[in-house]
Amino acid sequence: MTRVLTLLAISTAAASLFAADPSAPSIGKIYDAQIRSIEAEVVPLAEAMPADKYDFAPTTGNFKGVRTFSLQMTHIATVIYEVSAASLGEKSPVARGNDDNGAASIHGKEAVVKYLKDSLVYAHKATAALTAANMMDLMQSPFGSQKTTRLELLSEIPWHTYDHYGQSVEYLRLNGIVPPASR
Repeated sequence: MTRVLTLLAISTAAASLFAADPSAPSIGKIYDAQIRSIEAEVVPLAEAMPADKYDFAPTTGNFKGVRTFSLQMTHIATVIYEVSAASLGEKSPVARGNDDNGAASIHGKEAVVKYLKDSLVYAHKATAALTAANMMDLMQSPFGSQKTTRLELLSEIPWHTYDHYGQSVEYLRLNGIVPPASR
C-alpha cells in the first residue's frame, strides 16, 4: 500500500508539473514507457525459453503448486489485460481462466508469446487513454468489489509483471539458460 501511495503522490506531482509545460511528456506517455520496458525485458525472456521447456516448473526445493513457465507468462498477460480493460472501463477481451492464467486453450510457446505481446498492445491502448484529467477517476477493480483510480490500476502492470518476471528468470536459469537481460 505504501508503494502505491508513494507512486500516486509522485505521479500526481509529475502530472501537475507536466500540465504547466506543453512540451513535457504526458502521464500516459510516462506509463507507456513502462510498458515498452516490459516489452524489452519480458518478451525476450519468453522467447528465450525453449518450446519444450514451457511446461517446466521447479520441483527441487519448496515449489509445490507453482505455475509452469507457460502459466507464468499467460498469468502476466491475463493480468495486463484485466487491469488495462478496467482502466478503460471495458470488459476484458480475454477469458480470465483459473487463477488469472488465461484460457486453457493458450498452449505452446508460439501461442503464449503471441498472447503476451497482444496483452502489451492492449496496455499501450490503456496508457494512451491516461491523462492528467482522468487519472484519478474511480474505476471498478477487476479483482474485487472496490473501486480504484485509473492510475493505480495501470501502476499494477509493472510491479505485478516484474514480480513474475523475477520468478521466470529463475526458471530459465534452472534450465541452464542465461536470461537475455543478463547476457
